Amino acid sequence: MKRTKNPQAIAREVLRAEAGAIEKAAQFLDHRFDHCVEVVLAARGRVVVTGIGKSAIIGQKIVATLNSTGTPALFMHAADAIHGDLGMIQPDDVVLAISKSGNTPEIKVLVPLIHRTGAKLIALVSDADSHLAQHADCVLHAHAEREADPLNLAPTTSTTVALAVGDALAIALLVARDFTRHDFARYHPGGALGKKLYLKVCDLYPHNQCPAISPDATIHDAMLTMSAGRLGATAVVDETGQVIGVITDGDVRRMVSRHDDYRHLTARDIMTANPLHIGPDDYAVQALEIMQDRNITQLLVLEEGALVGFVHLHDLLREGLV
Repeated sequence: MKRTKNPQAIAREVLRAEAGAIEKAAQFLDHRFDHCVEVVLAARGRVVVTGIGKSAIIGQKIVATLNSTGTPALFMHAADAIHGDLGMIQPDDVVLAISKSGNTPEIKVLVPLIHRTGAKLIALVSDADSHLAQHADCVLHAHAEREADPLNLAPTTSTTVALAVGDALAIALLVARDFTRHDFARYHPGGALGKKLYLKVCDLYPHNQCPAISPDATIHDAMLTMSAGRLGATAVVDETGQVIGVITDGDVRRMVSRHDDYRHLTARDIMTANPLHIGPDDYAVQALEIMQDRNITQLLVLEEGALVGFVHLHDLLREGLV
C-alpha cells in the first residue's frame, strides 16, 4: 500500500479540521440559540433527544450531559419511534432531533408525528435550510462544511460539531438554572468525582483516634501517645482545651538530631506551634490540597480552636481521592 503521509500528519489534519469546524460553528450562533434555551427552560417536561446512525450516538451523550447538569432528558431512537417509542413523548416535553442533513427519511417521517404529540421540536442540524430545520420550532445550527476524511463521507467533523453544540446548550441551561456544585454532587455521588464534591472532613475523622497531651507532658509520654494514636502525631492542648501545637514524627526526629539528652524536654519544647488545621465541615478535597501543598500526612480538625479529631492521608487514599 502506498503511503503518502505518516499517521501523525493525518491525525493533525483531522484534529485541526474538527477544531476549526467548532470555531466556525461558534460564529453561527445567533438569536436562534437563545430561543432554544428559552424553549427548554419554559418546558415543564423533559428533553427527548432523537436521531439515527452516528447522530443517535451523539444524542445519547447529550442526554447524559443534560441529565448530569440539571436538565431531565431521555433518548429515543428515531427508527424505534414509529414502532412504539413515540409514546415516550408527552405534550410538555421538548424533542431535540439531531441530523446532519435534516433530510433523512426516518427524520422526515418523525417530524409530523412529533408535532401531533404537542411537544416542541428543536432541530440540531448542519443544514439550516433542511426539511427538519424548516419544520422545527427552533434551530441549533451545528454547521459542518465537510467531514475530516479525504472522501468527505465518514461522519467525523459533523458529529464533533453536533456534540459541541449540544454541550453548549447544556451549559447554557446549567448557568440559566443557577446550577451549583452541590447540585452537581447530587447527580454524581459515585466514584472519586462525586466524593470530591460531597465528602467532608466530618465524614472521615470520627474513624480515627484523637491523641492529645498537655504542653507540660514529658517526651516519653508524648511518644507513647503518638504510638497509641497510630497517626504519627499528637495534638498539644492547654488547660482550656485549646490546641496550641502539634507534635509529629518529624518533630521527634528533629529533636533527636539536636539533643543528646532530651529527658528534660517537654511537649512544649518540641511542638510546632499554631499548627495547620481544617474544620469538620470543610470538604475532604480541601484537606488533600493542604497536605499536598505542605507535604504532610495528617491535619488536625478543629472547631473554634478545640480539637475534635485528625484526618490522615490514608483516609483520603481509602476514599479514592488520591
